[in-house]
Amino acid sequence: MLKRIGILGGSFNPIHLGHIALARQLRQLAGLDEVWLMVSPQNPLKESATLMDDRLRYQLTRLALHGEEGVVASDYELHLPKPSYTWNTLEHLHKDYPDYTFVLLIGGDNWERFPQWYRADDIVESHQIVVYPRRGSESCAAALPPTVSMVKTELIDVSSTEIRQRVAQGKSITGLLPAIIEPLVKRLYGLGSAGV
Repeated sequence: MLKRIGILGGSFNPIHLGHIALARQLRQLAGLDEVWLMVSPQNPLKESATLMDDRLRYQLTRLALHGEEGVVASDYELHLPKPSYTWNTLEHLHKDYPDYTFVLLIGGDNWERFPQWYRADDIVESHQIVVYPRRGSESCAAALPPTVSMVKTELIDVSSTEIRQRVAQGKSITGLLPAIIEPLVKRLYGLGSAGV
């Protein structure tokens, strides 16, 4: 039986408890063996002043998931040619792991913009996609293609932006991310950390 792997991409800048809770829910609701939190490389076209180094974000994600069953940190995309298109990632995964079925996990906000993605039609035709709700997005399950399904996950009000802002302001981030990475996040994302 093919192993079903969910791919949940993101900058994880830094990873927080909302990411982990979402991955757990998606694993259960989509019938997945594992969810890979795929750390996305820095986009050269985007403002990157607040984006921590690729390897550091991956290491924090890996540390945060230590002992977490069925949710895995992945640096797979960091080793692929840039720019990092989802279509290319999925094609490489399919070749490297022929015994796995990969399911793309995306938020409703990304699904609304999906027609703008590189080779969006090919992704929909060739791969399964599971869409989860995001605040402010209104995806309609009735209009979904056969390869796309929608699941109902909880909306969790915590964001990486909020954590970075709280660190910069010297405010507590306890309870927003795994305790094991809290001291590292404070050090890496604190004021004057650009050279870290």
